[in-house]
Amino acid sequence: MSKSDYSAAGKLLHRVALQSKAIAEMSFDIESMLVNEKKAVFSNQHIFISGLARSGTTMLMRYLYETGVFRSLTYQDMPFVLMPNTWKQMSHQKPAAEYKERAHKDGIMVGFDSPEAFEEVFWRVFCGEQYIGKDRLKPHTVDNDVLAKFKTYVRNILLSGDGVNQTRYLSKNNNNVLRFRYLRQCLPQSQIIIPFREPLQHAVSLLNQHEHFSKVQSEDKFSLDYMNWLGHFEFGLNQKSFDLNDEETFAAMAGYDKMDINFWLLNWKNYYKYVNDQCPENSVFFNYEKFCSYPASVLGRLFSKLHIVAPCTHLEPFTPQFKQTGQFDMRLLEECNAIYKQLEIKFDKWYID
Repeated sequence: MSKSDYSAAGKLLHRVALQSKAIAEMSFDIESMLVNEKKAVFSNQHIFISGLARSGTTMLMRYLYETGVFRSLTYQDMPFVLMPNTWKQMSHQKPAAEYKERAHKDGIMVGFDSPEAFEEVFWRVFCGEQYIGKDRLKPHTVDNDVLAKFKTYVRNILLSGDGVNQTRYLSKNNNNVLRFRYLRQCLPQSQIIIPFREPLQHAVSLLNQHEHFSKVQSEDKFSLDYMNWLGHFEFGLNQKSFDLNDEETFAAMAGYDKMDINFWLLNWKNYYKYVNDQCPENSVFFNYEKFCSYPASVLGRLFSKLHIVAPCTHLEPFTPQFKQTGQFDMRLLEECNAIYKQLEIKFDKWYID
């Protein structure tokens, strides 16, 4: 949300809940102690959406959430996102109909019942020092104790759901690329979905958001703190790129200003080269451009693959807005496009076959 959405008291409450690691850990412990005796049966077929920002992750999360079979964290769960059941009982549930354009200014409307990416608070609190560096985010190990806590966290979130059909957990967390294999180890029946998008337009979108958030955060420190607490480092004054064991590409990024389109093309190459080579077996690659052209067909096939029964024939094709850009390294774009073609093959394997 934006700075106008929070009063002074609201900002203070967010600082109390999110800034202090000790308070966040305590809230999780209290929650787990209070709800661990509840009896419920849930599916183990959870969904983790994780792609580079601006690849259609929010759009995809919303289509899945609207089927009614998933529980996801929403703005109602803020700021005590590690104790969803307890906070639900303590707080006054806000009206669901108050929708505003989100801080990205990209036309996506959000309300208090909108699903959003708040799961990363868990990982930042329990192992943030392992992967959050001064200028980068690094893959990290997750020990069995933290994995056990995460399974408890997912169960707590499911227990806090309102709908009787919300038996599956839905996550949208772009930082999960740092821990894919541990998610699969922890919840082996879950599915990882990786959206991808044509490199140049994707890079332009990232650059535009970086410019936008840098301006917003330079005028409002709370906005910067808020993104840091949530573990969102995709763009803005505290942008941190993924350091995915490709020293050459990461070093090349350091040679560009973040207001240069080539920085964001390298960012694209860095991310999608890694997931193309290292993603867990059976990950689902989701083609943004193909979805725009054939939304009902693509979403219908995806629902079938994910064992979801829900209508989607009403969706109409749409053309994303084309955004102009300045000069860029053509050789770099060709390298990105080559990776994109490999991702298309991965998409076709489940969509066409």
